[in-house]
Amino acid sequence: MSSGRLAGIARHDRPRGPIETVSEVAVNTREGVHGDYRGAMKPDRPRRRQISLMTAEGWAAAMADLDIDPGAIEWWNRRVNLLVEGIALPRREGARIHIGETLVIEVAQECDPCSRMEEIHPGLKAALTPDWRGGVLGRVLADGMIRVGDDVRIEE
Repeated sequence: MSSGRLAGIARHDRPRGPIETVSEVAVNTREGVHGDYRGAMKPDRPRRRQISLMTAEGWAAAMADLDIDPGAIEWWNRRVNLLVEGIALPRREGARIHIGETLVIEVAQECDPCSRMEEIHPGLKAALTPDWRGGVLGRVLADGMIRVGDDVRIEE
């Protein structure tokens, strides 16, 4: 397995709600990231998108494309749950991402940047589009408590 590190955790409790960054959080199959509104399983339909991840390197590349100083716009403005670094996220449905001791996430699809990115900065949507820079969406297969600094491993 290739490995990297969990660099950040973010959540928001409602659509367009404020983003909260935390240093640790429980993630489970029933609600996704605890306290994040997007992860809750719906009893009447399957949930493909419980959790979102992107790489620090992809965010840095988008900032470079826009000629913005790194850190001028925080990664969590992208509204993803997890920021990983030192590892490339898989680009195929069904791939598995392990974080910390027990969390397992199955990749469901690419996380396409939405038009809200233009509200953050003109051109950000386009800068996040190439090479899956916007990240991936997944569903939780195995629960876990995760912390910033945890190992991130891709199951080959």
